[in-house]
Amino acid sequence: MSMTFELQAEPRADQGKGASRRLRRAGKLPAILYGAGKDPQSITLDHNAVKLSLEHEAFYSHVLSVQMEGRTEKAILRDVQRHPCKPFILHIDLLRVSEDQAIRVHVPLHFVNEDTCVGVKTGGGMVSHQMVEVEVECLPRNLPEFLSVDVANLKVGDSLHLSEIDLPEGVSIVALSHGPDHDLPVVSILKPRGAAVEEEEAGGEAAEGGEEAEAS
Repeated sequence: MSMTFELQAEPRADQGKGASRRLRRAGKLPAILYGAGKDPQSITLDHNAVKLSLEHEAFYSHVLSVQMEGRTEKAILRDVQRHPCKPFILHIDLLRVSEDQAIRVHVPLHFVNEDTCVGVKTGGGMVSHQMVEVEVECLPRNLPEFLSVDVANLKVGDSLHLSEIDLPEGVSIVALSHGPDHDLPVVSILKPRGAAVEEEEAGGEAAEGGEEAEAS
C-alpha cells in the first residue's frame, strides 16, 4: 500500500539567521515552498514531524501534501540541509507541482530475487549494484515510490541496464533521453573470486608456455 505524507505548515514572515535560530530552538523547521509559477513562500514546519518523515525512503519520492491556512498544495522534496554534527534538520526546500506538468525525481531501486538469482545460486557469483536510484520523468500522478529490478535470470557475467528496467505507464528514465551511450548498467553478477584468480593463473601459465616454446 502506497504511503501518504502530509506536512502542516505555517507562513513565515521573519527572515534571516537570527529568526531561523529562534524557530529551531522552538522545535520548528524553516522551509521554502516555490515553483509552479507562484511566488516563493517562506514557511515553518514541525521539526520532529519532518525528521520522522525523512526516515521513510518513500518520503523522498512522493508527492507531499502541504496543509496551510485551510488550503492544500502539492509539492516534492527538493533539498534537505542537515546539521554537520548533530541530528538536526536545518532547512528544506519544497517544489510545488502541477498535475499537468511533468516532474523529474530520483526514485530508489529495489532489487528483487537476489537470493534465487541463477548466477548466484548455481554459478556462485556475487550481485554488484552499480546504482541504487535513478532519475525519472513523469506527471505527478504517475510518480512511482520505487522501481523494481528483477535479477532472477541473470547469469554470471551478465548485467542489467537502464533500458531493461520495467517502468510503470507514463514514466521514463531521464538518462535514456540523452542517447544509447547513457544506457548504463544497473546491476551485474560478478564471477566468484576463486574463478577470477584461476583464470588469471591459467592465463599466466599459458603465456609462460608460449615463451618456452618460442625459446626452444
